[in-house]
Amino acid sequence: MDINKIVKKMTLEEKVSLMSGKNFWETQEITKHQIPSMFLADGPHGVRKQAAAADHLGLNESLKATCFPPAVSLANTWNKELVTKIGTTLGEEAKAHRVNILLGPGTNIKRNPLCGRNFEYYSEDPYLAGQIAAAQIVGIQKNDVSACVKHYAVNNQEERRMVIDSVVDQRALREIYLTPFEMAVKQGEVKTVMSAYNKVNGVFANENEFLLKTILREQWGFNGIIVTDWGGNNDRVLALKAGNDLEMPGNAGETDLEILKAVQSGEIEEEILDEAVKRLLEVTLKTNSNITGSPDSFSVEKNHQVAYQAATEAIVLLKNDNVLPLKKGKKVAIVGDFAANPRYQGAGSSIVNPTKLESTLDVIAEYEFDFIGYAKGFKRYGKKSKNLISKAKKLSAKAEVILLYLGLDEITEVEGLDRPNMKLPENQLFLLEELSKLNVPLVVVLSTGSQIELPFIDKISALVHGHLLGQAGAKALLDVIVGKVNPSGKLSETIPIKYEDVSTAKYFPGKEKTVEYRESIYVGYRYFEKNQIGVRYPFGFGLSYTNFLYSDLTITSQGVSFKLTNAGKVEGKEVVQFYVGMKDSKIFRPVKELKGFAKINLKPEQTKQVNIAFDDYTFRFWNQETGKYEVETGKYQIYINSSLNKNELLDEIEVMGTLEKIVSLQTVLPNYYSGKINNVSDEEFEKILGYPIPNPHRKYVKRNRIVVGYNTTVAELRYAKGWTGRFFAWAMRVAPKLLKVIGKKQLANTIYMGMYHQPMRGISRMTNGMISWSQLEGLLIMFNGKFFKGLTKFRKEARIKRKKNKMKKKEAKISG
Repeated sequence: MDINKIVKKMTLEEKVSLMSGKNFWETQEITKHQIPSMFLADGPHGVRKQAAAADHLGLNESLKATCFPPAVSLANTWNKELVTKIGTTLGEEAKAHRVNILLGPGTNIKRNPLCGRNFEYYSEDPYLAGQIAAAQIVGIQKNDVSACVKHYAVNNQEERRMVIDSVVDQRALREIYLTPFEMAVKQGEVKTVMSAYNKVNGVFANENEFLLKTILREQWGFNGIIVTDWGGNNDRVLALKAGNDLEMPGNAGETDLEILKAVQSGEIEEEILDEAVKRLLEVTLKTNSNITGSPDSFSVEKNHQVAYQAATEAIVLLKNDNVLPLKKGKKVAIVGDFAANPRYQGAGSSIVNPTKLESTLDVIAEYEFDFIGYAKGFKRYGKKSKNLISKAKKLSAKAEVILLYLGLDEITEVEGLDRPNMKLPENQLFLLEELSKLNVPLVVVLSTGSQIELPFIDKISALVHGHLLGQAGAKALLDVIVGKVNPSGKLSETIPIKYEDVSTAKYFPGKEKTVEYRESIYVGYRYFEKNQIGVRYPFGFGLSYTNFLYSDLTITSQGVSFKLTNAGKVEGKEVVQFYVGMKDSKIFRPVKELKGFAKINLKPEQTKQVNIAFDDYTFRFWNQETGKYEVETGKYQIYINSSLNKNELLDEIEVMGTLEKIVSLQTVLPNYYSGKINNVSDEEFEKILGYPIPNPHRKYVKRNRIVVGYNTTVAELRYAKGWTGRFFAWAMRVAPKLLKVIGKKQLANTIYMGMYHQPMRGISRMTNGMISWSQLEGLLIMFNGKFFKGLTKFRKEARIKRKKNKMKKKEAKISG
């Protein structure tokens, strides 16, 4: 079909109708022009297609699909080929479920370990995050299903995520936060991008022309569609001007009418609308043509095995005092609720309904050690239980090895809420302490979607970190523990000794209106290494049951080459890591940065030549003076490492840059050059920011009261002038507490995360016309202290809406 011809035939009203969804998951169709609807579904680690009741928080059940390891674990594989295979399988299942756009992957940077959605993101490092994201996108789109990279951009927390202003300097923006998206676009050739909820330097991401048009479309060459996050539209006309193509979910055409009026009045050119329609049709027609007639089923077992393979390579062995692999016949006690009820995925919009979920207890009979029994040990939600601990100790005393399954529960790590701390629950720590007194080798098996403090590390014999392993994780863990699989995962993020050591601990999650990224480029290992701060486990770390030797490093203008040998007695896979540093730089830099990696499989005594090419990202830095990427002339250190802190091979290379001279700013930015970012002054931050630091506080009128507006959150209604607003905020605080009292903790968290930080505009945008924009205006009047005036308007607009709906139904009946 000729898209240009279709658009020419369409009326203005028809074109405008395509700019928002038909309902929660589908786009509008226009039968007259043979334009079908598209179905969008969550899917970072599995297809979450809701066939009945719809929501974006994981409340209602979805169709069965393979649950693969989430991004937190996929990144630990460091295996691009494997991730592409997973993406291909995801795409096949999406096609079988008739999904046009799979809403993933998420490639936001793990700026802070407390971000509640870190399980859905890859890494603290932009290069690793971007490479893994691009690999997954390539796989998904092999099936002519569109991937959708998200959340663009600088969305690194859940607290106040709908309205918070991320205040970040251009260098950090480009080098840290945008690089993964750049790779997704340039290497992955992603067809859809989801804009973030938050503001970036004062402008909502979805109407940020600098982000959407200048960088994404013009500089990176992106020609696909940009979709809002669900309910993420603030000003529809500004968003369309900035480059947004589709608002989701549907809102009964209210914002379509805003666009219609804007075009008719000349506020926006019709050509801008036409381009958005063309981009939307390009993806719609291509994905539908390939979905139509394709198989509507998939092999559950085959895809389960792909999930298993991914899980085996994602497991990170962090400690092993010669306890693992377990030998045949060993008396083994298994303790911990996670062995019976695995924690295998995160919570929120990414919840997958797995096709074949396995627990450790389900598969334990397949193994040749002497399984002497299972004890729950602790309550998943709640305080320590003397009875459960007593039973666990009694069982464990009879064992030769204890496998202790610990982790974070489903309500601790969830979309919409950040974690309060980096600790395991007290009841689990107490159980570990008690078991460690038995003098029986203690192997801890961890299931968490983000990093935790490990104060108990000296009291255990081994630590196997699975993070979140998807539906096939239980067998993968046991296969690593008994040595059937040699562990090959390595950490995609640093595990600090304590939370206070983290570079962003002082600045996260910001203040009332803004979050200041004062640390600039010093995120994760870049900060720890610059300041020589000890960590529990460094970025890129992971043990194996074999040993690898590195030798014969050669550096050319094209890249690096060296030999890797398996010096052990078992086959294994090694993640080789290529870092670049510049000791004598005139700009502030980390000690070194990841610029390449490869995963190499070797049999015992086998040697392979490893080649890693330089690319566009190897030596570049963002020059705020010239407004482009540059290369500094000078001598660079080349590190070939097995982890960040273990240099296997080291040499230098002289590089001719793009600038003749760079002026050092060390005298005006002393804390950035030293890396002491906790000491950064307002003057230093403003210097790299390029504009005055925004006021981070909300504006009060008399007596701690605010004027409630469209972007006032439910949480902020406690400061409303009107009693109705304060009552509404109180009810939203009390309801989750009551649900927790009656044991509905997950539901309580879901309600809290879905509503508490929701701005007022979301009451209209997220209800598909149930509450119109005009009705919302009535609510705001009430919340601002004029109860009867607001109530009158609300009821009047409700009557008008009912009349309009009746007329629409009547017209539809006549035309039908």
